[in-house]
Amino acid sequence: MVDIGSSSRRFRDLLTGSLARATRESGAENPPLLSAALRLGLPAVLVGAGAGLAAVAFRWLVVGATVLFTGRTDYAGVVGRPPNPFVPGLGPWFLLLVPVIGGLIYGPLVARFAPEARGHGVPEVMLAVARRGGRIRPRVALVKAFASAVCIGSGGSVGREGPIIQIGSALGSLAGRLSRSPEERMRTLVACGAAGGIAATFNAPIAGVFFALELLLRDFKARSFGVVVLASVTASIVGRALLGDRAFLQLPPVGIVSAWEYLPIAVLGLGAGAVGMGFTRFLYLVEDICDRVWRGPDWARPVVGGLLIGALVLAVPQLYGVGYPVLDIGVRGGYALGFLLLLLVGKTVATSLTLGVGGSGGVFAPSLFVGAMLGAAFGAVVALVVPGLAPQEPVFAVVGMGAVLAGTTRAPITAGIMLFELTGDYGVILPLLLAIILSTAVSRALGSDTVYTLKLRRRGIDLDEPPANAALEGVVASLMAPPPPVLHPTDTPKAAASVILAAGRPALPVARPDGSIARVVTMRSVSEALGVEDDGGPETVAELAEDADPVRVDDRLAAVLETVLAAADRGGVPVVDSSGRLAGWLGPEAVLRRLTAAGARGTGEP
Repeated sequence: MVDIGSSSRRFRDLLTGSLARATRESGAENPPLLSAALRLGLPAVLVGAGAGLAAVAFRWLVVGATVLFTGRTDYAGVVGRPPNPFVPGLGPWFLLLVPVIGGLIYGPLVARFAPEARGHGVPEVMLAVARRGGRIRPRVALVKAFASAVCIGSGGSVGREGPIIQIGSALGSLAGRLSRSPEERMRTLVACGAAGGIAATFNAPIAGVFFALELLLRDFKARSFGVVVLASVTASIVGRALLGDRAFLQLPPVGIVSAWEYLPIAVLGLGAGAVGMGFTRFLYLVEDICDRVWRGPDWARPVVGGLLIGALVLAVPQLYGVGYPVLDIGVRGGYALGFLLLLLVGKTVATSLTLGVGGSGGVFAPSLFVGAMLGAAFGAVVALVVPGLAPQEPVFAVVGMGAVLAGTTRAPITAGIMLFELTGDYGVILPLLLAIILSTAVSRALGSDTVYTLKLRRRGIDLDEPPANAALEGVVASLMAPPPPVLHPTDTPKAAASVILAAGRPALPVARPDGSIARVVTMRSVSEALGVEDDGGPETVAELAEDADPVRVDDRLAAVLETVLAAADRGGVPVVDSSGRLAGWLGPEAVLRRLTAAGARGTGEP
């Protein structure tokens, strides 16, 4: 019987030794430029090939999960609500159950093995590149692949691009660690994996390159560009060999006939920027509502939320899964105006709900979907109001896709090249670029964050801050300790002394009658009270309590640093939730440990 674990270790050791040996040999025998090319070129090709294979495998995994849950390769494209052939007795009502079953599978998996696999994934990759030296846990790739495939296959209205970006990035990180690469090279390999995932998924190698450079590395250095191109091309070759070589959208030739036709295109671009920002805000609004309402364990959240998703896809089956067949029909003008608007709103709600209840999947494809429906609907309106000023209907839909994508991601270069590669039609380039630039400008005017960076900022992380300030990124909840025992205003000094000594703390919080926290009692004040107990000293804790200056769980660490350090003699400050109730404790030792660890990383110490 084969020992899989032993074989895996031997393979890993062999690969590690080979890559390290190749690095040493190249550095000894080749000029610096050639040495650098060899050190990055071979891993980039391997990462690109791995990302291409992973993209194909993930696509098949999603199809397999969809067949298992619905009996069809893509339920969104079917007419009506046909029953699952495996359980025909349920009729269309099986749609109400499959998201629940899916949540029961991927919910515990994500909660137990890789919580960072929850959600759309790209923000975690951006954080790993900017703040963690490109380090991503290898298990994330496996958990993300399986969880996202089950989520999408069971009706989750999310995309498969976010997961494959995270999967490809994890492969790049793994290759960097196996080859003992320094952090800068590790970040580049992570970008190679992300570029390869995009390239193989959309058959868009150039868009994959610019996605990695514009959103992940956020620079266009010549060395990074060349290596990422190498990985993206390799992934595209693998994807085309296994999936075929054709444009994502098969459209008739489209374009602009008259210069006056750019007027409605410009209006669409302005509107798409607002819709893109609205999509982003609504996504996180739903997540906030789900966080406030849910009080159970994290693993069960997708199970209960699956009922809502099931009700939504039962009402509008076109919202099931990724929805590429529906997008294709919408681009071609196959839906009436009212239904286009229903799909636009429905997709926004369905995607937000899927991610809000703990689903796993991307927002890239939903952005394209929303943009296509917006563009097609706008084109239908223009054709009714000013028939002579309307270009061909697919032009509006394609332009809407690129413009909303730019409005949500704030990546205009990626959006423009992506839509050109998706259609393979040069005639759409000029109206597309006009709308994308206007959409990006409107999006930037309406908010400083993208659909990706807003998730990080909500956790107190600003990728634009200098690395020197990165140690105090995050919110209080990420560093606080569990809540200590609580004293009550009517407790006697002697009882308070016993509790404080048992807790081993210099101070403890005092709860108001409603349970909120605003004051603390120190061991010093209690000791002084006990010393004058026989001379008519304080009889209750209420007489000894001092103002506590509590901080909130969602406060940024940098903002509360002075408050925490000022309370060093009391061991820190209480942390309260939105209702003022005790949620934890933040001491100066925890803050100093964070600063010390950041300093060690910055100087290269282990």
